Amino acid sequence: MGQRPDPKPKGLAALALLLALGLFLLGPLAAGEAWAQGSGNMVPIPTVSLSLDQADDSDRIATVINVMFLLTVLALAPSILVMMTCFVRIIVVFGFLRQAMGTQQTPPNQVIISLALFMTFFIMMPVWRNIEASAYKPFMANEITQREAFDRAMVPVRDFMFMQTREKDLALFMRITGEDKPLNREEVPTLSLIPAFIISELKTAFTIGFLLYMPFLVIDLVIASVLLSMGMMMLPPVMISLPFKLMLFVLVDGWSLIAGSVVRSFGDVAGTL
Repeated sequence: MGQRPDPKPKGLAALALLLALGLFLLGPLAAGEAWAQGSGNMVPIPTVSLSLDQADDSDRIATVINVMFLLTVLALAPSILVMMTCFVRIIVVFGFLRQAMGTQQTPPNQVIISLALFMTFFIMMPVWRNIEASAYKPFMANEITQREAFDRAMVPVRDFMFMQTREKDLALFMRITGEDKPLNREEVPTLSLIPAFIISELKTAFTIGFLLYMPFLVIDLVIASVLLSMGMMMLPPVMISLPFKLMLFVLVDGWSLIAGSVVRSFGDVAGTL
């Protein structure tokens, strides 16, 4: 017969667990007691309190509203950057380029996103300068109201989106929302313009991606035909074609060529830089 296991180790483990739990619960109480006894060497701990008080000063209320509006804009900034700028086209083109070359995760996503962001800042600079001159500076000088500043800021952004949006896509969303045919750009609602702009950007990006795929596809077909004629059917063509793709991309200065083509694809906005 086997020996009965010794219950002492389990009992000691349970006792240690109870002691640790007691110290965890009694530690804050002991610290509070020590603070109450007036130890002058301890640094006071700041507290944060939220309250709903009545404010007699209208400037104080306006300041709170402005802070809340600023926090809301900061929270929506990523969506605004993606939906209403050239970021969509650039990031999709770079994604197609990486897939066409077959380099898997090279360049990494962080590098591609960072490059797309800085190119977005570069291309959108004339639009943001117009917003600063027509909306931001007058608003900071208290020459216009917050609503007027927002309306003025939307004018250059809408102009940029109109230049890149196809009439077919805009008519689609206008028809879906049941809006009448607008007589001019001012009558087009922004909520219909934004999705039409995104659809147009995606079509343009896919067109550029198709053109990027063609030379790399030709290299893949040539390498696959050569390997098949040599009887090397078990050797993946990607392993052989990747060095030739990289060599072709470096020889034609691919990054400069693609970046310049993407910037020039935005037309008048790129020409004002």
